[in-house]
Amino acid sequence: MTYTTNEMMTVAAARRLKNGSVCFVGIGLPSKAANLARLTSSPDVVLIYESGPIGAKPSVLPLSIGDGELAETADTVVPTGEIFRYWLQGGRIDVGFLGAAQVDRFGNINTTVVGDYHAPKVRLPGAGGAPEIAGSAKSVLIILKQSARSFVDKLDFITSVGHGEGGDSRKRLGLPGAGPVGIITDLCTMEPEEGTHEFVVTALHPGVTREQVIAATGWPIRFADSVATTAQPTIVELTALRDLEARTAAAHGQAPGEA
Repeated sequence: MTYTTNEMMTVAAARRLKNGSVCFVGIGLPSKAANLARLTSSPDVVLIYESGPIGAKPSVLPLSIGDGELAETADTVVPTGEIFRYWLQGGRIDVGFLGAAQVDRFGNINTTVVGDYHAPKVRLPGAGGAPEIAGSAKSVLIILKQSARSFVDKLDFITSVGHGEGGDSRKRLGLPGAGPVGIITDLCTMEPEEGTHEFVVTALHPGVTREQVIAATGWPIRFADSVATTAQPTIVELTALRDLEARTAAAHGQAPGEA
């Protein structure tokens, strides 16, 4: 089966979510990847959204954290305060799955503004629960499309801390957990280098060249000593993803590709 770069990105991200893990899910691309994992390789993953659903099993992708589909399909729903105090800050979240508008070489995220904070070029959706998720989850996965505008040398605003300034910066800030352990894009997968915690390319998606990745990165991106090639999506993965998107489009009155 043929597939798009966006489908490759979603499938590659879904594969990173281990079966049985407890995952705090962001809306958008993270939610799509997490639910694809639930429908394929990780049927026992526990999906948590910040509005309170625990064990959500939506048949269509939610429009927001307040989408009734999440509460209706969850094992239980608890107050938002309990999600953050007991589950997240209590060390019970294995993976935080986040999106971003901008990310830097140390996995710090901007979802606040593009340009000067007081006179921005673009006002972004904002932080939501991402700073707390990035700070307290045992590990963090980041998913976004790759371009020189989104992978920047210096963030316009640090909304959510990844590895700070690199090295032991995160430890010095007193943040628990491993921080970001993977950035999955439509071109490649990046992982933090041991010691420096700078993200380097560890896998290229099929057909993608190093030159494409370099051109789509706003800093001098480096590559691991051994760079793998991502396995192509299987028929099972693509069928599950496309069915999920089709159901979502029908439920929300979208064109199939908008889900």
